[in-house]
Amino acid sequence: MNQLQSSEKPITELIDEVALLLEQDQRSALEEMLAGLEPAAIAHLIESLPEPLRARLWELTPDEAGGEILVDLGGQVRLALVEELDVEEIVEATSGLDTPDLAAIIEDLPDAMGDAIRETLDVQELQQLDTALSFPEDSVGRLMTTETVAIRADITLETVLRYLRRRESIPQRTDGLMVIDREGIFLGELPLSALLTRQPEELVANVMDTEVRSIPAHLDEHELAKIFKEQDLVSIAVVDEASRLIGRVTIDDVIDTIQEEADHQILGNVGLDEEEDLFSPISRSAPRRAFWLGINLATALLASFVIGLFEATLQRVVALAVLMPIVASMGGIAGSQTLTLIIRGLALNMISSSNRRWLAYKEIAIAVLNGVIWALVVGALAYLWFGELKISVILGVAMVINLFASAISGVLIPLVMKRVGIDPALAGSVVLTTVTDIVGFMSFLGLATLFLI
Repeated sequence: MNQLQSSEKPITELIDEVALLLEQDQRSALEEMLAGLEPAAIAHLIESLPEPLRARLWELTPDEAGGEILVDLGGQVRLALVEELDVEEIVEATSGLDTPDLAAIIEDLPDAMGDAIRETLDVQELQQLDTALSFPEDSVGRLMTTETVAIRADITLETVLRYLRRRESIPQRTDGLMVIDREGIFLGELPLSALLTRQPEELVANVMDTEVRSIPAHLDEHELAKIFKEQDLVSIAVVDEASRLIGRVTIDDVIDTIQEEADHQILGNVGLDEEEDLFSPISRSAPRRAFWLGINLATALLASFVIGLFEATLQRVVALAVLMPIVASMGGIAGSQTLTLIIRGLALNMISSSNRRWLAYKEIAIAVLNGVIWALVVGALAYLWFGELKISVILGVAMVINLFASAISGVLIPLVMKRVGIDPALAGSVVLTTVTDIVGFMSFLGLATLFLI
């Protein structure tokens, strides 16, 4: 995994500095800054900018870092960025990528770009790419690299050392050499420590570790993290169905998988994808969240239907009692989506003083847009249900008000909590629920009191 940044300056300060330099069109200063950063840090900067600024920053990135930057970008950000670029730019950027990294992004690219990249590969590279893509998307086969050092068990350590000197280098994060037989069957691993400390005339078979395990290429990548944690591994051999060595997986790939899984669990709880783009346009973000709001509306209507079974008893107040939970529930789920994204942005150091206002405007606009859409839907349903236009209008207006309040709360609550030293991931949802419930009930019942009673 790439180091996030090469300087000691906090990443949020870099975001502010980049935003200012872009605003002032200081191209030379930006090029100099980006030349001193790791690709992962540049990708972080791109993700932390509103979409209109991303292509401008990309133009100034070092040519040799383009491929790694694309790999480090989230899926939605990468797709939006490549839509602004020419095919030739993408082909040039990906020319230096290894097979796992290329496999990770090529399926997300438009067909024309994918075909153009394939045409630049030689026969061996194309075969390796097709082999990687033949494995399921979330399997070890997609993560593994075929760059390994494999040796035989019947040779001496001196022979191994001569072989390594001729190679002049070994793959990164190599803590041991893979040992195979004549058919390529994985037998074990020769630790580098043993290679350097044992007598040169000893055979590999006598000093190799035969207890070290291998993993099948079809293993789910999330199971891989458990194996690395349990055995404290740096790398592990990957084998095919016949136990032949076909590659290896290293700890940096596992860390990426752990982060993706954590994002999936956090954002999945509110119906968002783990690659949700924090600064994507309103037109792209609103529909994705609208679907989850629709699901929540269906469950809220179900609860309202149960209450509605007591209509004969409640008489005149029944409509208010039945519909009241919908307002609070819709505000709660909308606020939770905003809250979760803001907490994630804070955890990844993507939110700074230069982008907070833009982010707040975006979240408020999404809330109002979805509020109007679902207010019309639920207002129409309420009218069909009770046949009272005033109640339908009051319900719709109260829903818009509560979604507006939920967006503001979802942005402000985690920012304020972080400022005063409280973990927003632990307490943010509790405060948000309280706010949306109070605003929801107050707006709905307050309007009803003014216009119905």
